[in-house]
Amino acid sequence: MAHDRDDENPERVFTLFEANELIPQLQSHLATVQRRKAVLMETRDEVRKASEQADHGGGTPVGAHYVRSLQEISANLHAIHELGVHVKDIDMGLCDFPHLREGRIVYLCWKLGEKEIRWWHEVTTGYSDRCPLEDPA
Repeated sequence: MAHDRDDENPERVFTLFEANELIPQLQSHLATVQRRKAVLMETRDEVRKASEQADHGGGTPVGAHYVRSLQEISANLHAIHELGVHVKDIDMGLCDFPHLREGRIVYLCWKLGEKEIRWWHEVTTGYSDRCPLEDPA
């Protein structure tokens, strides 16, 4: 698994409360990314064929839709990055939040469909090694 160069010194460190407060925004951004990715997958063969014919004046009616989808994916991923959140898997909607735990940086781990953050993992591991947060009650 690739690691961000700033794993140990992230720009932003989240409390559990702060991270959970961002979930509605993340749900919106990630849902848009997933919808737009579906457009890319549906139109990729036609766009590839048009690209192969570009020297002969090729084009496709889906070209503008394809480009708009790329732009929206980029804008939404950029917006998430600007929040300080790390997107780890677009298809799962998997995100990590740098968090201080017992004096070290770890990741709070959340995926699209979960109502709140209930998991964490070390920065050197990933989703398959996530551990449950203690019940705050």
